[in-house]
Amino acid sequence: MSVVTGLTRLLASRKLEGLRVGLVCNPASVDATIAHASDLLMHAPGITLAALFGPQHGFRADLQDNMIESPHAADAKRRVPVYSLYSETREPTAEMLQGLDVLVVDLQDVGARIYTFVYTMANCLRAAARHHVPVVVCDRPNPIGGTAVEGPMLEPGFESFVGLFPIPMRHGMTIGELAVLFNTHFGIGADLHVMQMEGWSRGMYFDQTGLPWVMPSPNMPTLDTAIVYPGAVLFEGTQLSEGRGTTRPFELLGAPWIDAERFSAELNALDLDGVHFRPVIFEPTFHKHAREACGGCQIHVTDRQAFLPVLASAAVMAAFHRANPGRFAWRQPPYEYEHDKMPIDILAGSPSLREHIEGGTGAREIAASWDASVAAFDSVRRACLLY
Repeated sequence: MSVVTGLTRLLASRKLEGLRVGLVCNPASVDATIAHASDLLMHAPGITLAALFGPQHGFRADLQDNMIESPHAADAKRRVPVYSLYSETREPTAEMLQGLDVLVVDLQDVGARIYTFVYTMANCLRAAARHHVPVVVCDRPNPIGGTAVEGPMLEPGFESFVGLFPIPMRHGMTIGELAVLFNTHFGIGADLHVMQMEGWSRGMYFDQTGLPWVMPSPNMPTLDTAIVYPGAVLFEGTQLSEGRGTTRPFELLGAPWIDAERFSAELNALDLDGVHFRPVIFEPTFHKHAREACGGCQIHVTDRQAFLPVLASAAVMAAFHRANPGRFAWRQPPYEYEHDKMPIDILAGSPSLREHIEGGTGAREIAASWDASVAAFDSVRRACLLY
């Protein structure tokens, strides 16, 4: 039996009848039959779909790379405006919200702090609080489960659109639970209602939910991608390829100057739980090192319960640095609307990871430095859990 998403429960509740609805969504906003939320709302009796809002990559998720803004548009089929919340504004304006009785957010998160959809949701809560518009967040599964919490915390002064609040890289929460955390603990104060799921338990991965996987963003093709992503996304802060431009983004990591066999053997000698590093040579079709042969590894998760994605990626990053400190390089600003701070620092949440890598600190020692802050966050997190 499939998990019942918040979207399906919301439509069955008939709570939106008689209301003009704004919907924040993208192609992954579907029900168990792969019907899209916008079509379901458009055809639901008594509901007026009045506006659509798209997050990063756009309402149709047709913009491949990060940092490419999507334009505002009009949807010819649904005959409503489509407002981009990854444009000159990342927050709905008063004009966008005018005439709406409720704002519905139905976005698929992937369980990592830096995934911007949750900050689009937070910005919607802020705007809705200011303009007195109720918000309904339709809950969806955390595809990598809701139990494990791992990785560095975002520290004050390193807030950005890839991290607005002090949470760890792998947060172990659903998007509905994050809405509660942002709205209550971090004080947004919107008129928020979370439409909970039925049948989801914290230990479930997405392939145990019975729901269809629709790519939530262009470089999140599979659940395998999502499992490695909380760590591998850190490679966006380097000049190393994180596999964009291949069929296995974030699973493939490499650079033109790496001996894949030696590199992977060194990683496997660390004997990290739940993972094997397979030597590979790959050629990205676009993005970093496009059309260059890159040596490196593919992250093969052999036991997803034991696998620690942020630890594993810290190990890989440290190995790249050891292989050739002179050719290893950090990506330079700008990145995600931040023009001064290093991209790796806003991704990791502080300069600490960068400084550890440059200083030759081992991966397990790096991970141990996160323990106290993760434990402190977990007590806050537990007060916001819905399942």
